[in-house]
Amino acid sequence: MTNHGGFPIAEFGFPGPLRDRLIAAILAGKKTSTSSTFVEYSVEDEQLPIVGNKQTVVDSNDAAVAIIQTVAVEIVRLADVGLEHARDEGEGFDSVGAWRRGHEAFWHSTYMRDFLNNSDFTVDDETLVVLERFQLVEVLSQAAP
Repeated sequence: MTNHGGFPIAEFGFPGPLRDRLIAAILAGKKTSTSSTFVEYSVEDEQLPIVGNKQTVVDSNDAAVAIIQTVAVEIVRLADVGLEHARDEGEGFDSVGAWRRGHEAFWHSTYMRDFLNNSDFTVDDETLVVLERFQLVEVLSQAAP
């Protein structure tokens, strides 16, 4: 799926309050990293992020709000995610433990399990996580409230 400028779409969380908060953090320059389980990429046969590629960020209404560019990608075990990455997610995490609790709640949610078509999906220390660092290139419009 492509949008503004032909760039692939970047969706953060699922549409709703979480996505709205994440988009606001991106537009404010507070969110410069994101995390996904490796398995999420296989669900829609999506390519892993590539350094230098740009993406169109969409809000909860699928409106294009920004262009971001990937500046670093790392695949690590969940147990190996560091504090810098957790802080750069822009969600106010002050420890890796807080980051992990927040992300496990998301990854174990009904939304994610439905997306993965796996009602028993869980993560553990060995789960591979894709850590993507990005920079805001252009603000296209403010996200809808």
